[in-house]
Amino acid sequence: MRDKIVKYFKEILLFFLVMTIFANILSFYRSNNLNKEALNISTVNLLHDKSYVLPKNEPILIHFWASWCPTCKVEAPNIQKISKSYNVLTIALKSGSDAEIEEYLKSRDLNFKVVNDIDGAITDKFSVSIFPTTIIYDKDGEVVFSDVGYTSTLGLWLRMWWTN
Repeated sequence: MRDKIVKYFKEILLFFLVMTIFANILSFYRSNNLNKEALNISTVNLLHDKSYVLPKNEPILIHFWASWCPTCKVEAPNIQKISKSYNVLTIALKSGSDAEIEEYLKSRDLNFKVVNDIDGAITDKFSVSIFPTTIIYDKDGEVVFSDVGYTSTLGLWLRMWWTN
């Protein structure tokens, strides 16, 4: 009986290892199409036209998401956690009015910085077409990491730590 349990455990572990490798390869492949130019914006308008000046000489994580995206809903708590320790700016694509996005965030106990990309212009500028997408810039505004799809809190934290 013990041998069967060990065998099943090994099979499950192997399955998760293969899936993790596959997911990372897929994310790498998908992120090739992103705009990897240096970050050239200094000020953005958050919800309700609140002006936000991006920090200079500090890394920043820019996260593209949508309220209608199932994976984004699962990843949102990870973004919330990382936003407590690092500079995080999120771009919500075609997710409704500012009030609707605010209600969405409130209902999920989220309070990270959000730009409402109501028409998709910002998302297009970054060549983002799959959600969620995360781009991490170093203190000089250069792309260090880009991920397409779900990323764990640990994965986000390690990338930001490395970028720092």
